[in-house]
Amino acid sequence: MSLEILLITAFGGALLTYLAGKVSYKGRDFLAVVISLVLVVFVACLYGKAPEKTFYSVFFGIPFILRLNMLSWFFAIAISSLGALCTIFSLSYMKGRERTNFYYLTMLVVNAAMLGIILAGDLVSFYIFWEIMSWSTFLLISYNKGPALAAGMKYIIMSIVGSLAMLVGMLSLYTTYGTLNISEISAVIASASSGYILFILIIFGIAFGIKNAVMPLHTWLPDSYAEAPSPFTAVLSGMLTRMGVYGFLLLMYVIVGLHNVITPRLLSYHYILAWLGAITIVIPTFIAMLQNDAKKLLAWHGIGQGGYMILGIAFGTSLGVAGGIFHTLNHAIYIALLFMSVGAVQYRTGGERDLNSLGGLIKKMPIAFIGGLLGIAGLMGVPLTNGFVSKWLIYKTLILQRSPFLAFAALIGTWGTILSVYKFLHNMFLGQLPEKYENVKPAPFSMQLPIIILSAAILLFGILPGIVLKVINAIETSFGFESLNVTLWGITSESGTLNTINIFFAVLIVGIIVWTVFRLGAKSVSVRQDDSYAAGAHIPKDKYHYTSEFYNPLYRMIKPFLRDVIDEFYYWIASSVQRLSGSVRRVYAGDVGYYVMYIILFLAFLIFVQLKWKLW
Repeated sequence: MSLEILLITAFGGALLTYLAGKVSYKGRDFLAVVISLVLVVFVACLYGKAPEKTFYSVFFGIPFILRLNMLSWFFAIAISSLGALCTIFSLSYMKGRERTNFYYLTMLVVNAAMLGIILAGDLVSFYIFWEIMSWSTFLLISYNKGPALAAGMKYIIMSIVGSLAMLVGMLSLYTTYGTLNISEISAVIASASSGYILFILIIFGIAFGIKNAVMPLHTWLPDSYAEAPSPFTAVLSGMLTRMGVYGFLLLMYVIVGLHNVITPRLLSYHYILAWLGAITIVIPTFIAMLQNDAKKLLAWHGIGQGGYMILGIAFGTSLGVAGGIFHTLNHAIYIALLFMSVGAVQYRTGGERDLNSLGGLIKKMPIAFIGGLLGIAGLMGVPLTNGFVSKWLIYKTLILQRSPFLAFAALIGTWGTILSVYKFLHNMFLGQLPEKYENVKPAPFSMQLPIIILSAAILLFGILPGIVLKVINAIETSFGFESLNVTLWGITSESGTLNTINIFFAVLIVGIIVWTVFRLGAKSVSVRQDDSYAAGAHIPKDKYHYTSEFYNPLYRMIKPFLRDVIDEFYYWIASSVQRLSGSVRRVYAGDVGYYVMYIILFLAFLIFVQLKWKLW
């Protein structure tokens, strides 16, 4: 199986799906699902193989190279699997909407472009696929028009800045070494000065930092996640944003190399990046706590969880990088699951995502509730979920490396996560069911199936993390790290052991005890749904529960400190450029008299300069 056939299938399948939609919507839907599943099988069959293919192009004679290693396979299987599930989820969610042919075309092109990025063996093809991904993403974010168009514009402007930074780095590497082949650059860059290596790390880090929404480059993300169609938001939050993580791994441990990145200096690149990761954890997590829009709440958590990934991979130890890579996959699973649960609720409630307008949907949509429950469990890092394992690796790294402040920042992020996701789950599924949702039906099977699969993956990789850690260990050894002692149940080391089977039995025993106590207790009594009290006060019938506006007192206290000053700064730059452009535009008045006056003034200026010159 060749890599070029994989990409031809991905891009060609997107075009065939679009053409099939001109004939039959059902045929288009069937073809989109089949192509997505074929890509999963194709990538799965490439496990353990390392093919490389060079295509000599007419583009200034620069070769295009495709290659596969364990790092690219890891991301490829995640991209293709999540893409297939989101395509299946789209079947019902997008039914009856406008421009669905366009939606499926761009959705499949985005997935194909991501596969191209991680298979690229040179920076030219990497850049081309990166641009295809960025512009296709802009089209999908803007799909719903209105506020979505503004969100898309913010995204693409930030992406262009990142692309320009990447282009500058590529030109510098080409003029210095005469090649853009990643393998050849990594072989010669070790002889470069530390200043030049730092320049390359910073210039490419800007591009990857924007894509991964590292603060202060995060401002595009909240609106983009909120306004994009929910099935695509699952792709955007799950893997597309994490192309930034892939970029950092490629840059730091493949191109530049482990020994050139990890240095003992206090103000070294990796140490500063780790602190940016810590800041990215704390601030967005507490902003998420104050959101009432379900998608924006998850969007801010998407920024915060990206901070854990950066913190892990930036620290540059075997455990830390393993935790960062594993958290990338885990986050893709649970955040996609959460956006699917929100999408299912939106689908059945007419697009409602205001947490204060929902409630009591657990009996109406049990599968969506289970997805939401397991999703937030993974997000918080509850034992026996995948998020627990990756966060455990990161926490242990910070403790062993004696970084108490970074560890405390990561812990604060977990506390903030618990506070905010409680509101997410409770306000959506628990409490009173509003009367207008009494006839709500469960989500269609095409939505429930991806939710069930992702829910199972959270438990599978939480109980048997060795399935993934063995692949991650192979990635790390290729980077030059020491091999980890990985078992099916976790990791064994001199400083401690992670054994999830012990945790599993401990949780099982505690669960049985709690269940027994409840069974022996008093029987529950059914009451009217509106027969509910909070602190002795009767709750109005139309107000679903007392947790509405739950954090208002806290919000009033900290609101002055929660302004997104970075976003305001970017808006100030934009408005300043707009005013300057408006002033310059007035020069081109279209009146001949003005142009004659400009010429006369210019000639007068030249005469004045000439007279002064003669006097001197």
